[in-house]
Amino acid sequence: MTGRRRDLPAGVVANPRLSRWVSIAPDGTVRVRVGKVELGQGILTALAQLAADELDIDLAQIRMEPASTDEGPDEGLTAGSRSIEDSGAALRQICAEVRALLLAEAVTSWGLDPATVTVRGGVVGDASGRRIGYAELAVDLDRDADGSARPKADAGLRLAGTSVQRLDLPDKIAGRPRFIQDLMLEGQLYGRVLRPPSPAATLAEAGTAAAAELPGTVSVVRDGSFLGVVALDEEAAERAVAALRETAHWRERDTLPDEDDLPGYLRAAPADTFTVDESGLGRTDQIVQTMTAGYSRPFLAHASMAPSCGVARWHRDEVEVWSHSQGIYRLRWAISQALGLDEKNVTVRHVQGAGAYGHNGADDAAFDAVLLARSVPGRPVHVRWSRADELTWAPIGPAMAAELQAGLDAGGKVVTWSHEVWSQGHFSRPGYAGSPGLLAAAHLERPIEAPPAADPPPSAGGGTARGAIPLYTFPERRIRAHRVLSAPLRSSALRGLGSFLNVFAIESFMDELALAAGQDPLDYRLAQLADPRAQDVLLAAAELGRWGAESAGGRGIGFARYKGRGAYCAVVAEVEAVHEVRVRRLAIAVDAGRVVNPDGVRNQIEGGAVQATSWTLKERVRFDRRHVTSADWESYPILRFGEVPEVEVEILSRPGEPSVGAGEAAQGPTAAAIGNAVAAALGLRVRDLPLTTERILSALGE
Repeated sequence: MTGRRRDLPAGVVANPRLSRWVSIAPDGTVRVRVGKVELGQGILTALAQLAADELDIDLAQIRMEPASTDEGPDEGLTAGSRSIEDSGAALRQICAEVRALLLAEAVTSWGLDPATVTVRGGVVGDASGRRIGYAELAVDLDRDADGSARPKADAGLRLAGTSVQRLDLPDKIAGRPRFIQDLMLEGQLYGRVLRPPSPAATLAEAGTAAAAELPGTVSVVRDGSFLGVVALDEEAAERAVAALRETAHWRERDTLPDEDDLPGYLRAAPADTFTVDESGLGRTDQIVQTMTAGYSRPFLAHASMAPSCGVARWHRDEVEVWSHSQGIYRLRWAISQALGLDEKNVTVRHVQGAGAYGHNGADDAAFDAVLLARSVPGRPVHVRWSRADELTWAPIGPAMAAELQAGLDAGGKVVTWSHEVWSQGHFSRPGYAGSPGLLAAAHLERPIEAPPAADPPPSAGGGTARGAIPLYTFPERRIRAHRVLSAPLRSSALRGLGSFLNVFAIESFMDELALAAGQDPLDYRLAQLADPRAQDVLLAAAELGRWGAESAGGRGIGFARYKGRGAYCAVVAEVEAVHEVRVRRLAIAVDAGRVVNPDGVRNQIEGGAVQATSWTLKERVRFDRRHVTSADWESYPILRFGEVPEVEVEILSRPGEPSVGAGEAAQGPTAAAIGNAVAAALGLRVRDLPLTTERILSALGE
């Protein structure tokens, strides 16, 4: 590290070796490896644009390699909408240094004129007409970045800022194998795991003979309460696990709370309480009215398109793993810790999964595959979860409750603001609290029990308190978070973490305050915002959403800046509420700073808004006192294609501002806009999500 510039991006400081990021093939193509993974968000396309710009090559010359622990840099998790912000900055620095080395070699060894040297399409030339391709330049990239070159100014970028076509879509549209669910390795076997029937169940006895004797069964594995099979094909694996299910007997007990009183459960449970913000001084003598309201959301499932999947091969004391994990280095550490392996002997390679919105079952399915592969050394074992496994055993987004209070002056402005929020933790990924955090690790004969979910630190945006600090200029604020320490259901990161409920609560309450003050909700917000970028997105969304025009149903607005430092997003929702709530249109304005790929940002905002619509109107993990009962699409309904609203997105161009992520910016504002539109349509406020017909009728009864 001696002599390295201190202002290098964190990803470069942690992974300084140039060759970990970039290599040049004999045909002139450039292999680029990053630590961020493709989740369907288009990140590899945007990063390829940045790399191509810095290296002065065409996009077709870039080969974006899947993340791997044996080759690429360790950039931690692909989460928090920070890939462009973090990995983009690191990759630009790396590529700038690689380009500088190549040019220096061209000048030194090939005698090119340094005053006229240029690069186009990976070919270095000068005014004399001499040309040398990158592949012809003998440059050793097995060296550390030192900050001697700087990335280009924004004006020098050709591809960044344009909507180039996604690199990953052609295969997916054509139906070619691209996902881990399609992975086929030589000699591959197939595994299935029999999950316990409830979170607290333990295996009392299991007759394995019937499953072992079935045609196609290769092995039956039992380790404590972990029970699984390996078979020659998927059909044989399904038959074998069904036979195990018939003979397994479990000890069960009631451990789950009352699903109809989750706010009461959360408030009464032991919790780690901390102050998020306590600032300003409100003139309490100016308060003429005090208002209080409570809001809640249920447990939410990831509900990915395809259930989780993992593949592993165990050879002697080395393990290879293929996974759609969002943190392959963390998964490598967790596997080594859970099984007492040398971390250097575990290799994890990323393969894309069909649907990822946070910490789903990817890491758990990978560990299932490792445990089963141990019984068949040298053969890869492909483990696919069932839909029931995914909906009942993958980590879920925690239930939350918030209570807000505001003191208003004679003009209706907020003088004092209080926000308290209760939630289980939002982070139980591998490695949290020093624990492997893997589902099957808790079911082994020598179990590794997972502690209650933690929260990311405030520097990473927090979890329970994410989105709880409003951007409004309230004179006095008091915000506290209560992270519940009991864990009847396994919770972890779901897209947006706590911001979904916190923003829903803040923006719903702002509408209620505006109504009490007799003011237009848009005007009420603008009057208490000092940030011009925040005002701009609100005004842009209002214009796009025809704010103030007549509506057959109702219109509502919602706004936030993700994590207080990410993308600004404002949403105007138009709904009808007759027999049920239907969202007809969402008009969205977003400011994500300098945008690398506008189409990518638009897709992320649209997708996030549609998912938030589903959460807001339909989704809820159901359970009794012992079992999770929402195990299929009937019991866990999601938004259907015929219910998807029209979505229009306007991107506010900010080329002079740093790039920030947009993948989680729309969730909270969308929920708030829908809730406020329903209140406008019905003259009735429903504060507990989802906004189902039953909830509305209950509110009418109250």
